[in-house]
Amino acid sequence: MREEKAKVGFLARWSHLKQQPEERISARTLRALDSNAPPPDLPPVGSLSIDSDFSTFFHPKVDEKLRHAALRKLFGDQHFNIMDGLDVYIDDYSKSEPLPSEMLAKLKHGQQILAWAREDEEKRAQEAAVVASAAQPPALVEDQQLVANAVQPMCEPLSETQNVQPREKSRG
Repeated sequence: MREEKAKVGFLARWSHLKQQPEERISARTLRALDSNAPPPDLPPVGSLSIDSDFSTFFHPKVDEKLRHAALRKLFGDQHFNIMDGLDVYIDDYSKSEPLPSEMLAKLKHGQQILAWAREDEEKRAQEAAVVASAAQPPALVEDQQLVANAVQPMCEPLSETQNVQPREKSRG
């Protein structure tokens, strides 16, 4: 048996299995697919239950409104109206419970601590700015200005009076 399967390739087996369902179409399905057949006898929509056969409502000659009514009856059953426990969006989060007074007191205390830390940080930043401006001696500022003034003339272009002649190379 295994030798036969080994001889027949995978694609041949797949193709054979793929063709089998077409061979097994039931007579009932063929009648439903036949567009020349008369519409099937349908039970009243009010008498349908979860155990009823709804496949007759999918015949091509069944009115669309009647099909929708039958499906509405099917999916209106309690079997399909069970709320999923994993659905996290089913609760109404717009109505919240009031916070207990102990929690509100802790929140107020936390706000005070954060405000104190923010004020403390601002004071430290101001003190650091004052210390940084006082730490630089005025002589250093003057030296920096002198260096900047001395470098600036070096960067200016040559004037017409300062023509420079290229040197002649001596041949030797």
